[in-house]
Amino acid sequence: MKAVIQRVTEAAVTVDNQVVGQIGPGLLILLGVGIGDGDAEVKLLAEKTVNLRIFTDSAGKFNHSLLDSGGAALVVSQ
Repeated sequence: MKAVIQRVTEAAVTVDNQVVGQIGPGLLILLGVGIGDGDAEVKLLAEKTVNLRIFTDSAGKFNHSLLDSGGAALVVSQ
């Protein structure tokens, strides 16, 4: 299982000119799942992702996670 994670101010997925997913501030995650990936891998990647400290705090330091910031995640299967 592989993921490309990007911090975004907004993101959307459009299929046939229709928005099928949309978020405000948060993470855009391009997710690749392979044969043999199971529940354990999903849980580990999800926990690592939501706890990445990649959002700024009031001092401008990257010290907040997605959970701390209250942001959203848009996951796109690749």
